[in-house]
Amino acid sequence: MRFASKIGLLLLLLLPAAFPLRAQSTFVTSKDAESAISAESLERDVAFLADSLCGGRATATRGQVEASAYIARRFRSLGLLPLTEGYFSSFVAEGKYGRNIIGLLPSSDRPASDRYIIITAHYDNLGTLGDRLYPGADSNASGVAAMLGIATMFRAMRDAGRTYNRHILFVALDAKQLSMAGANALWAQIAAGSLRDPRTGRPITRRDVSLLVNLDILGSTLSPIHDGRDDYLLSLGNRHADLLTRTNRNYNLYLDLGFDYYGSAGFTDMFLRKVSDQRIFLENGLYSVMFTSGITLSTNREADRADTLDYDILLKRTWLIFHWTERVIQIL
Repeated sequence: MRFASKIGLLLLLLLPAAFPLRAQSTFVTSKDAESAISAESLERDVAFLADSLCGGRATATRGQVEASAYIARRFRSLGLLPLTEGYFSSFVAEGKYGRNIIGLLPSSDRPASDRYIIITAHYDNLGTLGDRLYPGADSNASGVAAMLGIATMFRAMRDAGRTYNRHILFVALDAKQLSMAGANALWAQIAAGSLRDPRTGRPITRRDVSLLVNLDILGSTLSPIHDGRDDYLLSLGNRHADLLTRTNRNYNLYLDLGFDYYGSAGFTDMFLRKVSDQRIFLENGLYSVMFTSGITLSTNREADRADTLDYDILLKRTWLIFHWTERVIQIL
């Protein structure tokens, strides 16, 4: 069995980018998914979330309500299924009401899968402190835009006939700034069996989830891995780094990839296991991967505006994360 698994992984890695992953009634390729999103569509999402209307998106503020309503509308437009009324899942953190936004793209396999992956991005930020607005474009409107882009691509491919053997939960997390309370609330639901599949009513438990992908700060080019390479991407905790490298090449994206935090074991451990939303899931043994373009001198500052990001590179990062996710779920 182990030998067969290794052979299957080898064949998957060697597949050219234009080869369909599974037999289809309509011939579609993974490359087709790229046309479903654009640099302009990503910029629209970031621009709304980083606008003064959202006031920096601090938990339990009017701006956070505006941002969460926008994300829920985007989920609805993509046909994601709500797990709760209006997609919102509320919790209390440090005396404040937060709300995660959760949508499901069901597996298109027959018979239906009973396995899930989760793709997350936190949408809260520092808000407005005094007369200072902290727009949070890179941190983390960019991650939310990438998550919405990935949802759009999966939806488009499914509509075109592609089948997937995992249900995908897309979760916009609140309250990262409050000790990652949104991620903790999501994990608590999974651990308690209170998060339920809207089609069957069946609890989604820890053993049903095979992967968590967290998107946190993805739009900047200010912290490159190597000088002169603005087109880079960091992937932390990735057990399938070789698959990401091959996918990067096979889809002609050629991003400069890093699999640690700028060569530092200590900072890699900190960003992977202590200061981002995948922490609680790693602590409970769930395979979790973080994608980021790294903190910059603009992070958590007023300068983190929508007009400072590179949307062409954010687009390439989003494409690569989609392609990697699409392929890795076939072998988990």
